Amino acid sequence: MFYYGLKAIEVSDLVKIYGDGTVALDGLTFTVEPGEIYGLIGPNGAGKTTTLRIIATLLKPTSGLVRVLGFDVVDQAEEVRRIISYLPEEAGVYGNLTGYEYLSFVASLYAGSEDEAKAMIDEALEVSGLGSRIRDRVKSYSRGMLRRLQVARTLMVKPKLAILDEPTSGLDVYHAHYVRRCIRRYVDEYGLTVLISSHNMLEIEYLCDRVLLMYKGRGIDEGSPRSLKDRYASSNMEEVFLKAVGLI
Repeated sequence: MFYYGLKAIEVSDLVKIYGDGTVALDGLTFTVEPGEIYGLIGPNGAGKTTTLRIIATLLKPTSGLVRVLGFDVVDQAEEVRRIISYLPEEAGVYGNLTGYEYLSFVASLYAGSEDEAKAMIDEALEVSGLGSRIRDRVKSYSRGMLRRLQVARTLMVKPKLAILDEPTSGLDVYHAHYVRRCIRRYVDEYGLTVLISSHNMLEIEYLCDRVLLMYKGRGIDEGSPRSLKDRYASSNMEEVFLKAVGLI
């Protein structure tokens, strides 16, 4: 269900300057519609992760405005946290828990009843694809297995907004493809909005309705992957980005 009449995300003139003087974001502005998969692409240091962390209420901006479905991420941070789920690029899990215990713990925080918690866990088991390994301790998981568990945790709570930083990092081709299909299914079936950052240009082309090209803390162009490829007379998004920043 959407919050009708509201943007899923509004970012206006966003600035973030760290204590050492590093300007991570320099007047960033964009909006995301409900039910949209919106991608941020750019090199390391472009400000993608900083943007995601501010929207997820983990960082405070230096200046500018950020709202999630009408809620201000600074003044109404608790309201924002109730409707989002955030997957950082490097997410930790307590290693002595089994995968099932971890999912059960997360479900207990979000579910209103035992039946709802069980339904969440069942969905997460399907998304993770871990099979019998779900009963093993997380410290025995490979990086790819851990990532699948974390993606499942993020999606199973059916947030209004899922914020995904490099969601398929560490996954092989098969499981990366599977996770992308799961993300698309959750958007189509449950109306999630997804904000995603990825270095994988194939992932961006496959998943995203619109993409923001970021460079040195600013948005330099925006559009659907197809429209951007047409605009820059390019066959892929890598080439689009390089042309947009004047590197080729």
